[in-house]
Amino acid sequence: MERWDVVVVGGGPAGAAAALAARRTGASVLVVDRAAFPRDKVCGDGVAPEALDVLAGLGVDAGELTAGYPPVPRLALRSPGGAAVERATARPSHVVPRTVLDARLLGAARAAGARFRRHAVRRVQADPDGVTVDGVLRAGVLVGADGAESVVRRALGLATNRPDRLAVAIRGYAPSPPGQGLTQVLVTTEQRWPAYAWSFPVGDGRANVGYGELVSGGATRATLVEGLHRLLPGVAPEGLRAHRLPLSTGRPRLPDGRVLLAGDAASLVNPLTGEGIFYAVLSGALAGAAAGAGAGAGARYRGLVRRRLAGHLRSSRLASELSRWPALMDAAVRAAAADQRVFDDLVALGLADGRLAARTLAAAVARLAVRS
Repeated sequence: MERWDVVVVGGGPAGAAAALAARRTGASVLVVDRAAFPRDKVCGDGVAPEALDVLAGLGVDAGELTAGYPPVPRLALRSPGGAAVERATARPSHVVPRTVLDARLLGAARAAGARFRRHAVRRVQADPDGVTVDGVLRAGVLVGADGAESVVRRALGLATNRPDRLAVAIRGYAPSPPGQGLTQVLVTTEQRWPAYAWSFPVGDGRANVGYGELVSGGATRATLVEGLHRLLPGVAPEGLRAHRLPLSTGRPRLPDGRVLLAGDAASLVNPLTGEGIFYAVLSGALAGAAAGAGAGAGARYRGLVRRRLAGHLRSSRLASELSRWPALMDAAVRAAAADQRVFDDLVALGLADGRLAARTLAAAVARLAVRS
């Protein structure tokens, strides 16, 4: 049986970040994934600058990672009631197709000394001394970074999210709408709320377009396609595929012991926006750093996540609950249109690790009172 210090299940952003972080401790690392890379992944493809910051700390050159995909410096948001704001963000994002991004990240992990093998994991058995994978691999610590349908999470006996904390989105690529330029566009609506559509410019004449809503609302492929065309009229997407998003509840399920969960497998998806790449690379990096603790890796990892994300996760959970009232969303967007600081707070909360700032909440309440 092969023995490795760390086995990472899943070669996406969370898994690659975990491998990079573990290699920086000198650990032997094997990444396994059922797919060969490059491969597509259903996603909005938006990469926030804070995600690039995390990766830079692991030795990944942001310029090389995003090469060929220009900075996207603006974001436009339309609220359920039709309020709108478009502003420059504090720092630009990038839109890099996951076919490209994931292959580049996994390549960086391999360049750092991690090994990769195509393998579909079916059984994970943990004991006090290590973790056995399918009877053929033995790991000191295993990192489950295998996405929303995580085999590793199921092996730990952890169920998926409840339908009201589980979203489903459909995504394709279409010619960029006229006049969009390098602006990320988010459009919400009162119909089937909470739900939204997006159009993110790739920079090559195409846009990543999609629509998502909660599973608890009775989402079907037909309702997803209808929602996409209703909110983004005139789009002609190709390659539409759907994907489930286990939204953060504010308290990620992080078990003790030698098996860690990162990214979507840990339900680390922003409940406001469905953003997951920042959470993936950050949680993967923290998991890889904690892996050296062996039997204490779970407790170590939980502590790192708590220190880094607890305040943000509480804020995003509260904000997602407040956003269930469309009128409050309208007021928040009007406040963002009036004040760049409020806009920046909302962007940081929805795309990175920002907090629900008192000034933002106060500004939204004030706008709500004026409207009333």
